[in-house]
Amino acid sequence: MKKLSPRDLKNMRLLLLLTLFLLPFSAAQAAYDLPYIGETIDYRAEDEDTFVHLARDYNLGFVEMRAANPTVDPWIPGAGTKITLPTRHLLPDAPRDGVVINLPEMRLYAFVNGDNAPATFPIGIGREGLNTPEGTTKIVRKKKGPTWTPTPRMRKEDPELKPYYPPGPDNPLGTHALYLGWPTYAIHGTNKPFGIGRRISSGCIRMYPETIVQLFDMIPVGTKVTVVDQPIKLAWIDNRLYLEAHPELEQAIQMEEYGQVTSPKLSEDDLKRVVKAAGAFEDKLRWPAVRMAIKERTGVPVEIARRPSNYQSYNMSREEDIEDDVELKQALAAYKGVKVEELSEKDDAPKGDAKTVQANADEHESGAVSYNQ
Repeated sequence: MKKLSPRDLKNMRLLLLLTLFLLPFSAAQAAYDLPYIGETIDYRAEDEDTFVHLARDYNLGFVEMRAANPTVDPWIPGAGTKITLPTRHLLPDAPRDGVVINLPEMRLYAFVNGDNAPATFPIGIGREGLNTPEGTTKIVRKKKGPTWTPTPRMRKEDPELKPYYPPGPDNPLGTHALYLGWPTYAIHGTNKPFGIGRRISSGCIRMYPETIVQLFDMIPVGTKVTVVDQPIKLAWIDNRLYLEAHPELEQAIQMEEYGQVTSPKLSEDDLKRVVKAAGAFEDKLRWPAVRMAIKERTGVPVEIARRPSNYQSYNMSREEDIEDDVELKQALAAYKGVKVEELSEKDDAPKGDAKTVQANADEHESGAVSYNQ
């Protein structure tokens, strides 16, 4: 065996120190590389079950439960009734960094576990007219036992509100709060957990009392927060393309109250996203399945295409953005189940402002549902 010189020993020590230094850094930078988390659960109801209690037990929100089980009574499901617990989630199309919030599904993802799956929690968001903002910000401070001072608007709407709430069980912010870079907005707990998974706040993001504690402990100040509006999510899993459709923000209350939406639609941006996700396998898309998923918006991932196991040999040249009007006309025609020349002028190729496409209009129910908050 060759005897190592002092210089060799010094170099080995330096290499070992460098390796030990880089290991934790590499682990922290590793990314979760699957496009989804969790698995859908088929559950049999018991006598005392309600959607509110099941949602909390299984880390879900109320509208999620309602959308996945539109024909089941949310308050008295009945013993033995089959209930779908929508606990598989395709990940939003956003940087997997820090906290990602997808407003239509009313769900938060925390990418803080290195190469492990992100933590995820249901949330309550801003009601109509007091929308939770979209964009990018960060956690600027954290507070255990927050205080709350209602705004003049809030006290005008509810004269019974006190002018100031110290920490305690009556505080609407709950026990913990993470304040955002956007003034007056925070991620916080609540003393009314039935509002989780609903559009019920004044713009802040509410969490169950137990889950805000978990998030509070795992998120440091300075963490990036990205808020997106993506009712349609797509992902390839084991050579199968899945589409997960949620009610759009303006449809959430309809879904909460009636278990369905009356004006299902696919925006031009979402149509582009479907075609782009299919890539070289656009011809494999099952448009009836796409139409049904958009119409029902159950929040459960639905298979809409399959590719062969040797798909790597295919020409994958369609990975670029879909911008060609002709291609979009063809995709829209396929979605509607008509020929390209049968598209009306209203259905013509998208303009730059991404106006909403009223897809599959012949399947829409007549009339509209009006509702009050």
